[in-house]
Amino acid sequence: MSKVDVLLGLQWGDEGKGKAVDFLAPKYDVVARFQGGPNAGHTLEFDGKKHVLHQIPSGIFHEGIKNVIGNGVVIDPIVFRREIEELAPYNLDLKTSLILSNKAQLILPTHKLLDKALEISKGNEKIGSTLRGIGPTYQDKIGRHGLRIGDVIESDFESKYTKLRDQHLSILERLGFDESYTEAEKEFFDSLDLIRSFEITSTEYFINDSIQAGKQVLAEGAQGTLLDIDFGSYPFVTSSNTTSAGACAGLGIAPRQIDQVFGIFKAYCTRVGSGPFPTELLNEEGENLRKLGNEFGATTGRPRRCGWLDIPALNYSCMLNGVTQLFMMKADVLSGIGDVKMCNGYAKDGQTTTEFPFVYTDSYEPVNERVDGWTLDSFSDYESLPNHLREFIEIIEGKVSTPISLISLGPDRKETVLKRI
Repeated sequence: MSKVDVLLGLQWGDEGKGKAVDFLAPKYDVVARFQGGPNAGHTLEFDGKKHVLHQIPSGIFHEGIKNVIGNGVVIDPIVFRREIEELAPYNLDLKTSLILSNKAQLILPTHKLLDKALEISKGNEKIGSTLRGIGPTYQDKIGRHGLRIGDVIESDFESKYTKLRDQHLSILERLGFDESYTEAEKEFFDSLDLIRSFEITSTEYFINDSIQAGKQVLAEGAQGTLLDIDFGSYPFVTSSNTTSAGACAGLGIAPRQIDQVFGIFKAYCTRVGSGPFPTELLNEEGENLRKLGNEFGATTGRPRRCGWLDIPALNYSCMLNGVTQLFMMKADVLSGIGDVKMCNGYAKDGQTTTEFPFVYTDSYEPVNERVDGWTLDSFSDYESLPNHLREFIEIIEGKVSTPISLISLGPDRKETVLKRI
């Protein structure tokens, strides 16, 4: 019997999970997404081409790997069809390699209208939703009247759909929101025909049978720990549990089945949308990081807010997830910019804390440490990296008490260095 490894983000998303999964995938027999939906944008780059996946697991480009969309995911059939169409040129055997949970929730066209209407109603207090219908779909799931992928192959699906759609329309009417959904509804039903052509099953059995058979399973998270519905910077969070505990609920595996937890973080921090960001750089340094790192949302295209690495937040995420290995991404972006900084704590009212705040306000000030910068040229292994970059890595390891075993130095699969731990 094998165990499940979990790979997830430790910041506010956009850490580079897609590349990390793609790099690790050859070691696994199964790659399974366990939460989130089309609000995710996992970017992979190889052979000079860039690929962005939203709902499909990042192991899809590797032959022989089963890719599972788990029960904790919310699926937009329209986005799903577009993703499948974009993969067509690569001649992948998707009908064999991709499996859908019958318990994953469906995003309806009216879910997206509700998302938009509710965000508009918040005015200046909007949370920065991606407007993909994620929140309203999870609300219907918790409210116990959502539709699931398994419903689309039942004879009464259309009547269930009509009932839920009409509930949404009555809410939209009360909100004074009037926007047509008829074209999206037609596209929705057309896309369901494609979904029905894939294997729809109780994937919790498939995953547990794979574990029992000794197959290697990688659980792929979306968004990041600091966007977790319980432990993130609430209410500026996503609608699912983005932590390693979410992998259990989102795939139907027991906690004892988890082995390694790979925590992904950038050598600096970014955030999309509203919400607190302790180390944000609202100056030329922040703008420079955005340009150097090409920090624009893979899903929304929105510019990302940028700031220095936040050690208390990283420690918090490692604690919540039981991280066993860290993967540091985008260290190349900091090359050649001079000295860099990292936040070691937050000062407030003459006191310094290293706890991630319940509510972060402007009265908190990051306590930063300056670290010698580096210039990255050619590299072949960890020992060939610049001395100051290795010092930066070792300082982080000491502060977080967790080894960094992978360093990403560019978007391509090949621009990756492994460090013995």
